[in-house]
Amino acid sequence: MISGTTRDATKLLVIGRFFLFLLAAEMAFPNPTVRHFRWNVESIFWSPDCIENSVMAINGKFPGPTIRAKAGDTVVVRLTNKLNTEGVVIHWHGIGQRGTPWMDGTASISQCPINPGETFIYTFVVDKPGTYFYHGHYGMQRSAGLYGSLIVEAAAAEPFQYDVEFNILMSDWWHRSVHEQEIGLSSVPFRWINEPDSLLINGRGQYNCSLAAGTCKFEGAEQCAPYILTVHPNKTYRLRLASTTALASLNVAVENHKMVVVEADGNYVEPFEVDDLYIYSGESYSVLIKTDQDPTKNYWISAGVIGRKPNTTQALTLLNYVSVHAGHLPGSPPPAVPRWDDYVRMKSFAQKLRSISRNSAALSPPPARPHRRIALLNTQNLFLGQIKWAINNISLSLPPTPYLGSIRYKLRAAFDPSPPPESFPDGYDITVPAANRNCTVGNGVYMLGFNTTVDVVLQNANALAANTSEVHPWHLHGHNFWVVGYGDGRFVEGLSEKGFNVKDPPVRNTAVVFPYGWTAVRFVADNPGAWAFHCHLEPHLHMGMGVVLAEGVDRLRQIPAGALRCGLMGDMSANRTVGG
Repeated sequence: MISGTTRDATKLLVIGRFFLFLLAAEMAFPNPTVRHFRWNVESIFWSPDCIENSVMAINGKFPGPTIRAKAGDTVVVRLTNKLNTEGVVIHWHGIGQRGTPWMDGTASISQCPINPGETFIYTFVVDKPGTYFYHGHYGMQRSAGLYGSLIVEAAAAEPFQYDVEFNILMSDWWHRSVHEQEIGLSSVPFRWINEPDSLLINGRGQYNCSLAAGTCKFEGAEQCAPYILTVHPNKTYRLRLASTTALASLNVAVENHKMVVVEADGNYVEPFEVDDLYIYSGESYSVLIKTDQDPTKNYWISAGVIGRKPNTTQALTLLNYVSVHAGHLPGSPPPAVPRWDDYVRMKSFAQKLRSISRNSAALSPPPARPHRRIALLNTQNLFLGQIKWAINNISLSLPPTPYLGSIRYKLRAAFDPSPPPESFPDGYDITVPAANRNCTVGNGVYMLGFNTTVDVVLQNANALAANTSEVHPWHLHGHNFWVVGYGDGRFVEGLSEKGFNVKDPPVRNTAVVFPYGWTAVRFVADNPGAWAFHCHLEPHLHMGMGVVLAEGVDRLRQIPAGALRCGLMGDMSANRTVGG
């Protein structure tokens, strides 16, 4: 057990370092570097959970290679599609793409899919330190294993110190192919993908055996052997945690070790101490742990499903003190996963996150008021017998021509020119299935005034089945936002915003919406481009839970033609840049 004195000293040390950082840190990028990578995307056989399957890999490896850079560096990835029958794009999750919106890697929004045999060169600046990742953003390729870590180191001092860091990328895995899953989601009758067969830590998990009981055998099965974290006593370790899960929300714990949360989605937060951490798809955190436990023992690191009735075995690996053999299992059971539907506990964790913005002129608090508020109602509906997710009764169906090009070059036939609804009926009852179960399918765009402040209220509701409302983590491309409020029930204009936190709200790029509740985010539309805003659960996005936002596209003087050679822009030259 960690003594109260030790915990208090650790917390005071971290807070003290935040204070020193705020006095001394400068947002400068000394000696930026251009970092080159050459990638081939292909399908290979792999055994992520000791069962061989096909995965989408990069350069023959799963997960894909980790990119490490410093803030201010330029990353250049020469990506060749060696898949035989489908296109591919890569989204750099959490990277703002200021000045390079065509590098965001979203098919039909920022670029065309890269066809089999073609090469596309991604070039962008990583201007903000933090824990990020990348993943496929075409169809459900993230579910097929197309992902990896992207770590941006600080160019100057950070507000905390540590001795060593570990990078932990969490994901979930199915034995059914992603194409079979996609077909099932669009079928009539509907065929749900079911819960994941396993959870993976850095691409490794176990199926049909128990690591805790010692029944898993890894001889000749290195691809699924646990990724073990070997540590020295009395050191401070930074754990960079990111979740690229397709469906699962997770609770993460390190047995007998407190975690001090210091970063969320690439943004420093006021440090706070927890026994375990909730992380939803699309989120990332940095936590500090002190290895001050008995160094003659090993300890469990666990990740278990929350937010859905769990039907997937807890993911486990070891915190291995260096003096102990890595094969020596802890004598105690793994940390218990909190109740899957303890939303009070989940909300309590979310509300502990506070920005350091009030202490730093470089990180200003949000504008006091928005210029515009958009309310987005998440509902489950039917369209021609198919089950869909819809936003304000419209299920998103992406067009063949990327929005970035069609808006910039005024191709009015490329998408629905009618503005999508900005609210939903006042009388809508979020606690029961919709009276009208049907929705429409569309691809309109929310056009935002450049440099305006925008509030988006994400309103959760009942799904098609009675007494059913789900967790939805929403991710915004091209921006960070302030999470200014959470609430239960229906958002009430003129009343609910009185409880907004505009003093020190956390800055994120992904925010969770809890069942039968609402989440309000605020951002400044100051990044010219066309940007996705969507639920980060793969099947939900595939079924239409998302919108497209556009701002300042007319300010883009040049867009590389290589990003836009499809749909109505298919006749553009592959070798020229279109401007004007």
